[in-house]
Amino acid sequence: MAIDLVTGNAVIGQSGGPTAVINESLVGVIEGLRRAGAGNPGNPIKKVLGMRHGVTGLVNGDLYDLTDYPHDRLQVLAQTPSAGLGSTRDKPDAAYCERILEACKEHDIRYFFYIGGNDSSDTCRIVNEMANETGYELRCFHIPKTVDNDLVINDHTPGFPSAARFVAKACMADFLDNISLPGIKINVIMGRHAGFLTAASALARRDDRYAHEGGSTDGPQLIYLPEVPFDTDVFVDDVAKLYEKRQRVHIAVSEGIADKHGNSIGAMLIKNAQTDAHGNVQLSGSGALGDALSDLLKEKLTPVGGTAVRVRADTFGYVQRCFPDQSPVDQKEARGVGRFAAKLATSGDVDGSVAIIRTSPIGVSQPYAARFERIELSDVAAKTKHMPAEFIDGHNNVSQKFLDYCRPLVGDLPLYERI
Repeated sequence: MAIDLVTGNAVIGQSGGPTAVINESLVGVIEGLRRAGAGNPGNPIKKVLGMRHGVTGLVNGDLYDLTDYPHDRLQVLAQTPSAGLGSTRDKPDAAYCERILEACKEHDIRYFFYIGGNDSSDTCRIVNEMANETGYELRCFHIPKTVDNDLVINDHTPGFPSAARFVAKACMADFLDNISLPGIKINVIMGRHAGFLTAASALARRDDRYAHEGGSTDGPQLIYLPEVPFDTDVFVDDVAKLYEKRQRVHIAVSEGIADKHGNSIGAMLIKNAQTDAHGNVQLSGSGALGDALSDLLKEKLTPVGGTAVRVRADTFGYVQRCFPDQSPVDQKEARGVGRFAAKLATSGDVDGSVAIIRTSPIGVSQPYAARFERIELSDVAAKTKHMPAEFIDGHNNVSQKFLDYCRPLVGDLPLYERI
């Protein structure tokens, strides 16, 4: 081999919320390393190991040998939702990262691949810096993953297109339910700080018989994102105007909506809430936000002495992360970022994160295209991307540019007939 690679083992881990395509990235890394000869006699990469439940398994020595994992089973694993190796919510501090580095030394790990979001990229960065400071040659690569779509520099992240596809299809069906038995329906969708996934609900809208009134009246008619301050009085007024007109309203609300001071509406409403390792209230595990908004509308919209308005709320929760309906683009790119990370490692790069960069303009008739690019770990680590202003229309809608951005990622959606 012409490139001088350090001799040792490679390890792969998965972190954070599982997705429908996170195993595509896992298989992509394994495939990329195998193409470079990993595990073969004389190759610098002796073994390919998997961490059980991310860095938790690494520090505990709970590793799975993937070097000779059967090819046919890998292909099935790639299409299997959720994290095949198990995931973790641990947020390593400096002391934890020292333990990670010691475990790497103990198991002769020289190639470290971590699939995850913001905090996973930060773990990768810290471990990489510690290895450099101590003179231990460790090549660290972060592979992007998050349904929230909130990694900077990336046009989008693996996991988001498939989750957005679920949200769009679920809202299409739910809207048809809403017009069958009219009333007010609220769907609470994942997205603590970024509203991309909630915004994808707008793809559920189709042209219908009322198009002459200024566009589709298909739901959700109201979409509330964490990037726009949420005012309960304005919310009630929005719903009241639509309900008076049609006696039905379909609403999408991000779990991360916050008031003008940045206070999370959900966190304020959930009593005795559980928190994760990052101190975040577990919004997706509770229906409190939907229930509270339902109660608010019943109180404000029901006439004195009159019949209560019919209001229902669903919290989509974890099902949107791993629903087994992969977006074709997501499936391809999730495998691709894994292969690209392996290529970087076996081509002599010593660290970095993989970014997806869109190369086709948004909003034109050209076919969608993107490329993979190596970026610095420090450029993405622990940073959060939000919905840009050009993707937002007013306080309760998304723009045409967002729809043009999102459609090619989600893929073709079904057509439904209405009488």
